[in-house]
Amino acid sequence: MALSSVIDEMQMIDATPTPTRFTRALLALERGGNRLPDPATLFVIIGLLVLLGSWIGSAYGWSVIDPRDSTKQIVVDNLLDAESMRWIWTSALKNFLDFPPLAIVLVAMLGIGVAERTGLFPALLKLLVQTTPARLMTPAIIFIGVNSSAAADSGYVVLPPLAAGVFAMLGRSPLVGIAAAVFGIAGGFSANIAITSLDPLLSGLTEQAAQTIDPSAVVSPTANYAFMFVSTFFLTALGWLVTAKIVEPRFSPQVVARQIEQGGVLHADARLHPLERRGLLAALIAFVLAGGAFLSMALVEGGPLTGIVTRHATNTLAPAWSEALVPIILVMFLLPGVAYGITAGEIRSDRAVADRMGQSIASMGTYIVIAFFAGQSIAWFRQSNLAVVMSVEGAEIIRSLNLGQGIMIVAIVWGVAVLDLFLASASAKWVFLAPVLVPMLASAGMPPDLVQAAYRVGDSCVNPIAPLNAYLVIVLIVIRRYDNRAGLGTLLALLAPYSLAALLGWTALLIAWNALGIPLAF
Repeated sequence: MALSSVIDEMQMIDATPTPTRFTRALLALERGGNRLPDPATLFVIIGLLVLLGSWIGSAYGWSVIDPRDSTKQIVVDNLLDAESMRWIWTSALKNFLDFPPLAIVLVAMLGIGVAERTGLFPALLKLLVQTTPARLMTPAIIFIGVNSSAAADSGYVVLPPLAAGVFAMLGRSPLVGIAAAVFGIAGGFSANIAITSLDPLLSGLTEQAAQTIDPSAVVSPTANYAFMFVSTFFLTALGWLVTAKIVEPRFSPQVVARQIEQGGVLHADARLHPLERRGLLAALIAFVLAGGAFLSMALVEGGPLTGIVTRHATNTLAPAWSEALVPIILVMFLLPGVAYGITAGEIRSDRAVADRMGQSIASMGTYIVIAFFAGQSIAWFRQSNLAVVMSVEGAEIIRSLNLGQGIMIVAIVWGVAVLDLFLASASAKWVFLAPVLVPMLASAGMPPDLVQAAYRVGDSCVNPIAPLNAYLVIVLIVIRRYDNRAGLGTLLALLAPYSLAALLGWTALLIAWNALGIPLAF
């Protein structure tokens, strides 16, 4: 009943005889984007442009005052001089290994591969299809995606393939499921119904910047919690609307059928069989036991995951458990996958587990190739100081506008969104923007927590289409399972409507929130 109603609804939607002007623009974007070179080649081109930009910037003396220390200057470093060229060649291996998503993806895929290849994931898809009303599947996927930031960036690895499978089983385009999931994960990265590791990280930098003009200033990790809590539901509704009105109507029933057939789920049986039910029960028991063990390690006094450690990537303090998330994710997928496989008869020896891990890593060959070149270009961009100079100059432009709070919020959001296209890390940008924006905008009457909230909105909105968001490579690989002709244009056309809607809608929500005088924290 649910499947047929969804298919009938899709056929009614897709029967639209004439595409709208916006749809034609998306088709043009897709065609143009798909003519771009392979992602690995694009990162090579970006790296060459960084080298050229560093040479030009150094020749013309591009520099800014270091916002962390006004006695120092940050200058663009010429990466084409002898010393920098030596660094490029000698650090190539380190740049590859330090590529942010590399460890998360490969280590997590060891556990995810076992869960997928023993049949646990297909059984979970069937369970989700049976327990969630078909009409609520889209908001459910988006809501889960928004809240996945509680587990750092693992949502990029886990949710898109699951969403694609669920949509395919419902007779809907798997690419639409991927798009909805990625919007939740990337576009809603700053929002959450819980406090995540991002909150204390950003608030610590904001407080430090605010204390330069007011030594008594305090910015708690919950400074934006009320707004971000409400934003979780707002973005879920917004993403649901964009999916239903813009993204899904682009796919005709014929195209959807072809995608499902290519993905291998055309004749999938959505019923849970007794052996699958027993396997799911065993997986649940393993998940609860493993989760309980990790909780005890993180919560019981003196446990191995209690206390505060130094975050390696940013040299800032973080809870110990947050730095152990990658191996935790591995175990939390591996043990339920093994439990399911043994119960369902899919695993009969330890060799079967190792084989499934190997198959999972083998499927990531394309990603590893792209990761090598992406790691180089991103490291070069950071080493050249171009990212820092752009961030500080952008903040100065926003400050110089000297407008009212509503217009200033728009300027911050959109200015940060532009920077996010070139520097994806939320913490890396705020390290340099906070010491500039927070003190300067305080003179205009903007409290630090409002500046931080505007930054978080701008930092999240364009994540789904940011070229230097390295996790989008993973998403493209998932898309190609269902459409082997897909390229970057396909990805951009899918996600651009979400980013545009979030920029407009989420910014408007923050302006209205501030105008009504509603506290940003509970």
